[in-house]
Amino acid sequence: MAIIKSVRGFTPQIGEDCYIADNASIIGDVVIGKGCSIWFGTVLRGDVNSIRIGNGTNIQDGTVIHTLYQKSVSILGDHVTVGHNVTIHGAMVKDGALIGMGSVVLDHAVIGEGAIVAAGSVVLSKTVVAPNTIWAGVPAKYVKDVDPAQTREMNIRIANDYHMYAGWYKEEEE
Repeated sequence: MAIIKSVRGFTPQIGEDCYIADNASIIGDVVIGKGCSIWFGTVLRGDVNSIRIGNGTNIQDGTVIHTLYQKSVSILGDHVTVGHNVTIHGAMVKDGALIGMGSVVLDHAVIGEGAIVAAGSVVLSKTVVAPNTIWAGVPAKYVKDVDPAQTREMNIRIANDYHMYAGWYKEEEE
């Protein structure tokens, strides 16, 4: 069973139709929207500040989301895909964005709507990734613009796929 723990008077709030893996940890001031999936080994640690996750977002295995005490919050929009083993620390990820596997997104960075951060990238503090662009590297830099309709379709398809995968696990639990 997942670890869902209150800290400092804050109890995580989880929306309807969410899948939370057995060994995920959701702690403190965390609010998760509807239809999300939080996968194996993921840690959402809202002990020192807020974490907000929109509807239809999937946070894949081994990801850690945290914040800075009294200085930053982590906010993820709707239909965001966060790949395996990502660290998001006090950043904003807007609707339909995709954060590739093994990436790091640091405090006060903003990932624009429909943007893609390539696998293994490091988005430094206070970096603003424009909407509908691809960024890659260490540190992450602009690579190219992407077609907003194509990117939105791809990112929503991935989010929907993860919603489907979550359904497989829910069926087994019934």
